[in-house]
Amino acid sequence: MARNLQMPYTFEDRTGDLKSSDFDDIYDRMFLRVTPYPHASPRNTNSLAIYVMGRRSTRHQDARHLERHPSVILEFGQAHLGLGTVHFIQSPFSRTSIPMVNYLKKTAFFGGSLSRKFRAADGREYKWQHRSVDGHEWACLSEEGYIVAHYDLRPPNIAVYGISGNTLTIHEAYSSLCVDILTSLTIMRYIAEHRL
Repeated sequence: MARNLQMPYTFEDRTGDLKSSDFDDIYDRMFLRVTPYPHASPRNTNSLAIYVMGRRSTRHQDARHLERHPSVILEFGQAHLGLGTVHFIQSPFSRTSIPMVNYLKKTAFFGGSLSRKFRAADGREYKWQHRSVDGHEWACLSEEGYIVAHYDLRPPNIAVYGISGNTLTIHEAYSSLCVDILTSLTIMRYIAEHRL
């Protein structure tokens, strides 16, 4: 009897930089880019865009994303104004905007800010946890507690050449949620980096 094996999407995080990196699946199935949003308001220069790219990027930063509409825009607010707003773009003329604190909610009233849940496009709730599951830097869990994705840092004793060595792995059954998962992970990493 043949088994149906599923291959997880393993995205190489090219730079490891929260605000500018390409996430390329090592099997060439999907390519995502996080970059500063080129049309951000002059009042808020702290905006990022997530693009679904058509092909693998070159090792040198290119500007192909400028030819596309982003899938998501993240407008981070000033510390005293709150986390900011996430905009999901359905088309150039249609978007859904959600305050980030409503999109990524703390899992416990008195809990830390590095454990948060979000509702994805499939209508189900998922939870990010920082350094709490199987040695992963970040783990995304289903409502049932199964790992659906994880972000891992390069071990410090492993040399890398021209890449960060960090990876985002998304189990194939959840591949339709790649943009949701990268969006929520980017916000979680921002929260951790800025100690919000």
